[in-house]
Amino acid sequence: MKNLKELYDYRQMIFSLVKKDLRGRYKGSALGFLWTFLNPLLQLVVYSIVFSTIFRNNIEKFYLYLFIGLLPWMFFSSSLTVGSVSVISSKDMVKKIYFPREVLPIAYVTSSFVNMLLCFLVVFIVMIIGGIDPNSTFHWTALLYLPIVMIVEYVLALGFAMLASALTVYFRDLEHILGIITMAWMYATPILYDVSMIQNILVEKGMGNLMHLYMLNPMTPIIVAYHQILYYGQAPDMSTLLSAVVLGLFFLILGYLVFRKLQRGFAEEL
Repeated sequence: MKNLKELYDYRQMIFSLVKKDLRGRYKGSALGFLWTFLNPLLQLVVYSIVFSTIFRNNIEKFYLYLFIGLLPWMFFSSSLTVGSVSVISSKDMVKKIYFPREVLPIAYVTSSFVNMLLCFLVVFIVMIIGGIDPNSTFHWTALLYLPIVMIVEYVLALGFAMLASALTVYFRDLEHILGIITMAWMYATPILYDVSMIQNILVEKGMGNLMHLYMLNPMTPIIVAYHQILYYGQAPDMSTLLSAVVLGLFFLILGYLVFRKLQRGFAEEL
């Protein structure tokens, strides 16, 4: 509680770092803040062409299904890869002044979270214009669960960011290794395909009992919940939501404990 109170006392510093990151994210570029929306849209176009034309799938309105999963993944991936250097990139601050070091990963993850929220405005526009079949059983009340899923993902991303940022101070190669890990991790998460496809493949090979191992991927229940809410218009399955909550809290506690233990040597290592 003492540590949480200290973080709350430094909330203004967190807000300032978040604003600084949002303003400087595309500073100097011709399109500036528009890249917040263009970047995910361009990735959407590429993936849509590849997986709906070249590698065909049976998901109706694949562009919407993909977009719904891609945005939260980009937030998580960015929190993990770029967030891993949040301490190193602020080494002058760490060496010269005192403040809770947790402020640094918190500020970066919060900035990325705000960026994701802005991008979701595009998803809602697409859903309203042409993404939802008027004859479907889409229930708009399912959207009430969306803030819960977003908060759970924020907690999970923050836990991984704390863990990665602390370890990267001592093991600098981790910054580059994480880029490879997240690339493979994306294909192990049901973003480009439906989770039922994995289940069918495992059942066909007589390995259906391994499905629970696939669900241990902390991003799987979160992406599934996003799809259930925004694509199928249904309240997320309670077991899926509970799995996401448990995994999110586990990695937040783990990341926080590791960060607290390793931060004592930050100044010397930087």
